[in-house]
Parts: sequence; structure tokens; C-alpha cells
Amino acid sequence: MMESQFKEPLLGKTLEELQQIVRQLDMPAFTAKQIASWLYVKRVRSLDEMTNLSLKNRNLLSESYEVGASDPVEAMRSVDGTVKYLYAAGPGHYVETVYIPDDDRATLCVSSQVGCKMNCKFCMTGKQGFKANLTAAQIINQINSLPEYDKLTNIVMMGMGEPLDNLDQVLKALQIMTAPWGYAWSPKRITLSSVGLAKGLKRFLEESDCHLAISLHSPIPAQRRELMPAEKAFSIRDVVALLRDYDFSKQRRLSFEYILFKGINDSELYAKELLKLLRGLDCRINLIRFHAIPGVELEGVSMEEMVRFRDYLTSHGLFSTIRASRGEDIFAACGMLSTAKQEGFNEDLT
Repeated sequence: MMESQFKEPLLGKTLEELQQIVRQLDMPAFTAKQIASWLYVKRVRSLDEMTNLSLKNRNLLSESYEVGASDPVEAMRSVDGTVKYLYAAGPGHYVETVYIPDDDRATLCVSSQVGCKMNCKFCMTGKQGFKANLTAAQIINQINSLPEYDKLTNIVMMGMGEPLDNLDQVLKALQIMTAPWGYAWSPKRITLSSVGLAKGLKRFLEESDCHLAISLHSPIPAQRRELMPAEKAFSIRDVVALLRDYDFSKQRRLSFEYILFKGINDSELYAKELLKLLRGLDCRINLIRFHAIPGVELEGVSMEEMVRFRDYLTSHGLFSTIRASRGEDIFAACGMLSTAKQEGFNEDLT
């Protein structure tokens, strides 16, 4: 039996790439904008739905291309309305996308890799190791195929993986999200989170206007290295020094993520070190409650301790917020569901 021909997804293509495709197929130049509109404005699922393209041109496209949209393979719903979706990303590979509704806001946490190289001690995704980079099509599909797409107000690139370790594909996806021929969202609706890969960080800051969040978690390099091995190559002091060269006083926002661990980084000493590290930088701190993960002996702190830490920072001039903890009953922190699904797939093969 002959295998079906592989067809390349159109989803995840930039306007420039679509223009190149229509040139190669000898279609009218304006067809590229029509295809972009069908993909990103009307969000069609098949080429047959692109009704303002001639049947001849649709047939030409269908010989090598498909829309490439695919629905989530699984969903877990929390009592607080948070939904964790699982998307297939190649044989045995899965990524998680978390939809977080909150009054008049609805945020989607999007993944950029299957697994992750960073191996942060507190992150379940890091325990998987690195499996694969997502393509721009696979990144965009998490948004495009979301059942609640029409309710979305914000995107955070804070899911599985390190976005700056897959920067070409992530920048393509961000372009599609913000371009007038794409989703046409304001960059102010999008935040990218990173441990701070220096080379990628410079490119992101220069090629995108989206908000930036840096995973900090300890202001003391030796301790941060224990929690985040990436500190060895990408020192938080070097990251902060690089960020001082950019202007965050206008549209773009800079924030630092800080998970409070009981007896580890939650004392006044650490608050003082944070103030010292970030002094003069136009930024905020997002304090995060720790979601326990299997095999990791780290504990979160009480809400009273989080409030105390926040108030100390804010009273000393560093604006701080406590991120609301969502979806705890479905383990909304990244990595849990995909790890279970991946292990199940591997067991099926044995």
C-alpha cells in the first residue's frame, strides 16, 4: 500500500512565504493575501473553504499543501475554568497549552518546544529532556485551533520549552500574531518568558515589540545555578546588564518571574538582593506560588509570606505583584499531562 504524500502546512507561513509559494505555482500575486486571510482571519480548516481562489488554484495548492490545523487530542478542565489542552507534535510528542479565563481577560499559555534543555529544578518539562523544536505551524496551531479562540485577550509564551532556544520559529509565530495580514494583535497583548539566553535575547528585543519576562527565581548566582543550570552560561547579572541597554519606560514591559520556595529564597535577605540587582531598571516582579512536582523536594510558601515579600519590595520602590494560582486541580503547571501521555505512547510501542 502506497503511503500518502506528505503535504506541507500553510498554517505558520508568513505573507512573504505565501507570496513565494504563489509565485512558484504561477498564481496571481494577490492570491497570497487571500490565503493569509483565510488562514488567520477566517481560520478555515481546508483548502476547499478558500472560495475566492479558483478551483484550479485550489487544486494546484492541494498537490503539495494543506491548511495544517489540528484539534487538541485531550483536555483537562479545572473547577476555576482553566483548561489544559494537549496537542500532538509528531509521533509520540505532545505539547501543552493552557487557557486561563479571568473576568474580562482570557490568557493562553503557549509552548515552543517538546521538552526543554534548561532542566530547571522546579519544572516538570525540564525532567522530560529536550525532544524537538516546534515549527511556527505547531506554535500557531495552539492558538488557531483553540476552542475558546474568540475569547482570547492575551498570549504568554510561557509553556513548554525555552522560546529563545527556538527563536527563528518563535519570531515567525510572533510576526503572524501581530502582522496586519495575520491575527493583527497588538504586541502589548503578548509576553515572552525566558531564562535569558543572551544572543537570542538581543534578537528578540530588536526584532519584536512584545513584552518580556525573565525567569529569575534567585538574585544570588550560586543559588540560581542550583535551581537553574542555565545560570552557568547565562548569568542573571549579565542578563540584567544587557537589559539596561533597552528602554522599557514606554510601550514594552519588562518583568521578572520569581517563584518563592520555602526556606530557600523567601527571606528579607533575598528581597534586599533583588532590590540591589534590579535597582534603576524599569521593571516589575511577578511573585509565583510553587506547584509541587513529583521527585522534587521544594515547597511553596504561604500566602501571608508571599504578601510580606511583595510588600517589602513594593515599599522599597520595586513594584511587585502576586500571580494568581490557577488550575491547581489539573496540574496546570507545564509538563505533567504531556509527560504522562508521552510515557503512555512509549509503553504502547513496547
